[in-house]
Amino acid sequence: AVPMIRQLADAGYGLFATEGTAGMIRGLGIDAFAIPKAHTGDRPNTVDIVADGTVAAVVNTIEGDRESLEDGFEIRRAAVDQRIPCFTSLDTARAAVESLIGGAANYSIKPLPEYRNGV
Repeated sequence: AVPMIRQLADAGYGLFATEGTAGMIRGLGIDAFAIPKAHTGDRPNTVDIVADGTVAAVVNTIEGDRESLEDGFEIRRAAVDQRIPCFTSLDTARAAVESLIGGAANYSIKPLPEYRNGV
């Protein structure tokens, strides 16, 4: 995740993360806004910033205890409700960031028949 985080920060994107993740990001010398998890009762929390449109995309890997899993569900639900991208895999998030940052220059897209014909 570190190269992806650096790419986003270098491109000028603001990063929001739960306290632990924000601390890890800050440890890399990158600014990050620490946001409390929803179950803490503090506001605004992770679900709030997704639901109110503060963030344009979510990376939410699924792991941890029951509270973390419940928070993750609520975060993903809010992303769906807001119709914003929600990535549950770092591989997929990394590909999306590379596409966003690098633009079309990194990809060679052809119509499917050209791939079949070896053109």
